[in-house]
Amino acid sequence: MDYFTLLVIGLGLSFDTFAVSISYGVVRNGILFRQAARVAIIFAVFQGGLTIGGYFLGSIISNELKAANHWIALGLLSFLGVKMIIEGLKKSKDDTSTNYKSTIVLLTVALATSIDAFAVGISFAFLEVRIWEAGILIAVITFLSSMAAIRIGKSAGARLGNKVEIIGGILLIATGLKIFLEHILAS
Repeated sequence: MDYFTLLVIGLGLSFDTFAVSISYGVVRNGILFRQAARVAIIFAVFQGGLTIGGYFLGSIISNELKAANHWIALGLLSFLGVKMIIEGLKKSKDDTSTNYKSTIVLLTVALATSIDAFAVGISFAFLEVRIWEAGILIAVITFLSSMAAIRIGKSAGARLGNKVEIIGGILLIATGLKIFLEHILAS
């Protein structure tokens, strides 16, 4: 898989954490840089780590499902994309009530926003992906987007929160279609 596709997938996956990080910046508008970096690192480790974990789980079952790999990638990425779009449409603009002061809450939010990365990792097992590079790239993108989002949340407020999830969902669906079309047209 080429770096551009990985970049698009990383951006799509990071929109969940971007939305949460905006909320975090709004709620804790006096957040210090080191506190924001801690939040972003936790999100990045979960996104990258669960992508890699999903890959290894998918590798175990990939030989049995190799013939349908492009269908599986399309299905998983489209499902996740539609889910993100629906969640983005459901959320109200003032949905910033999560308490991020607790470490357990932060870890729970990081896990919840990384479930999509785990599913993407499973779909990566059916494709030719250098998983360590992909996981690190996804983690770096997540870290940078989370840091940017916390800053935006501090200054711009919650008006962007639900829109970024919709954009992320569209990017995941587009990536699934690209993978599907590449396999169909190569046959």
